[in-house]
Parts: sequence; C-alpha cells; structure tokens
Amino acid sequence: MKKSLLTITALAATAALGIGSFNLAYAAGTEDTSSEKKLNVMVSFYPMYDFATKVGGDKVEVTNMVPAGTEPHDWEPAATDVKNLEEADVFIYNGAGMEHWTEDVLGALDNKELKVVEASRGLTLLEGKEEDEEETEDSSSDSDASDESTDSEITYDPHVWLNPLNAKAEMENIKNAFVEADPDNKDYYEQNYETYAEKFDQLDKEYKDGLADTKSKDLITSHEAFGYLCQAYGLNQVGIEGLSPDSEPDASRMNEIIKFAKENNVKTIFFEELVSPKVSETIADEIGAKTAVLNPLEGLTDDEISAGEDYFSVMESNLKTIEDALNE
Repeated sequence: MKKSLLTITALAATAALGIGSFNLAYAAGTEDTSSEKKLNVMVSFYPMYDFATKVGGDKVEVTNMVPAGTEPHDWEPAATDVKNLEEADVFIYNGAGMEHWTEDVLGALDNKELKVVEASRGLTLLEGKEEDEEETEDSSSDSDASDESTDSEITYDPHVWLNPLNAKAEMENIKNAFVEADPDNKDYYEQNYETYAEKFDQLDKEYKDGLADTKSKDLITSHEAFGYLCQAYGLNQVGIEGLSPDSEPDASRMNEIIKFAKENNVKTIFFEELVSPKVSETIADEIGAKTAVLNPLEGLTDDEISAGEDYFSVMESNLKTIEDALNE
C-alpha cells in the first residue's frame, strides 16, 4: 500500500526538474493583481480543503490534492503533486494515519520553508484495527514478550473530523498555522475561525439533541469511519469492514453482521457514495432492511461541490439520515 522511499525520491527528483521551468512559466503567465500575495496552501483531502478555505477566505489559494469523487485512503501523490508542494507555503494534512504517504513525501522535499500542519495534533485518538490485524490477532495473542514494542504499531482511527468538536479543533490548528505564516492577517483568520467555531458548537448541539432519545443506538456502517461520531453521541458503531473501505468481509464476518442485525432489529444498513454498496445491499437483502447513504466526508463528488455542499450541509444531512434510521 505504501510507496517505497525510492519511488517517493524519484517523484521528488522529477518534480525538482520541473520547478525551474514551472517558475518561469508561472512568472510569465500570471500576474498578482491583488495588493498582497495569497498563501499558497496544499491540502491532503476534502475536510482539510473545506476547513482551510473557510478560515483562510480570500487570503489563501487552496489546492485539494485528491480529485473530487476519489476515495482518499489509498490515494498517492503524483510527480505534479510533489512539484506543487515544492512551491507551496503551507501543507495541511489530517494525520492519525489517514495519509500513509506524508512522511516519505515530506522527507524528500527541497522546500524547507514549507509550513506543515497535522490538523489532528492534540486530539485524543481512538485505537482501531485493520482487517489483516484482526485476522492475525488470535495467532499472536500469546506473544507477551513483544508487548512492550507494540506502541509504534498501534493503528488509530483517523476519522476525527466526524465529531464536530474535533473538526473545530482541526480548524483551530489550521488557523494557527495561517497566523504564523501570515501574521499581517492575524485578525482576519481569527475572525473567520470564531465565526465557524460557533457553527461547530451549534452542529454539536443539534447532534446531541437529535440523537439523545432515538429508539435504537446501533449503526451498521460499510466501514468503521464513524467511531468518533458514535462515541460523542452515545451510539454503537458496527462496521462491516475496518478502518479502510477497500476490503471485503469474509463469510464469517458477514454472518456476524447479519446475526447482530437480526437480534437488534436493525432496519437500515449504511453505505458510502465513494465505495461500492454491494456488501451493504447484500446484508440488507438478507435481513429485509433498507440501505441509506452516510457520508464520511472523505471526499465530495463534482455534483455535490457544484451544488454548494460543504462540511456543515453534509453533516446536517447525515444527522437527519441517522435520526430517521434509528427511530424506525
């Protein structure tokens, strides 16, 4: 899954060859007609893009590295992305294991002035397991001698932004980075952040009120993206797949999910737009339930972007979908 350092270095070298000509073409082909230079910001995927554009406003130019409609878990940067990072002022990524490529890519860059922001820094992370870890858990359970060396191998759930208060903290980290990179516009970034901080607080209240007294608390999802949301609002997430949505459950896991759904009278199986609904539909058919889309905000489609959707509108839609499903 992870690119080798050799491959990353090759990308960086390719990018470096193009930087000189890129700079000349950029200087010749563009003029900054504004009174001040905007921060050139690169972000790793959609939530980071949305938070950066909101807090940065017209003082920043933000580029989302992952194309619209692309599932970001296994996405990897191309040479053009590395070249753009060489020209950037700020790079924002979620962290917590979401972007597996960052360490190698950043280590290979010549851009030593790049300000790097790990937006999830400072948040309390939930531990999680990938499918291959689950498969080998039993066979390694008696390896007590290796317990002391497992800290570096712990897998964390990276989907922190699905708790609105975590998203608020991520935006604050982004705001702080913008202030450091562009102190002349400190008040502007602070004001934008305060505006959206209130929106995060309001969204959190809506979730607390809407999910406090639902008939059911069980959420069967296509992959375990909603752990932070469920932890915050007293729900029980049952993931068909693990933290990454690109694998399929084996027959034993399918039977476990079907058994759980029947015993707990689950009437809705959730899936995501950016991954195949096949497994969720199979389980729903087996138990006589329906399916519904629950958006983990890992990326929006072109249609959603054109319609003006953003973090808040999608999270509000998610809330209604969850309320309807858990009150059947």
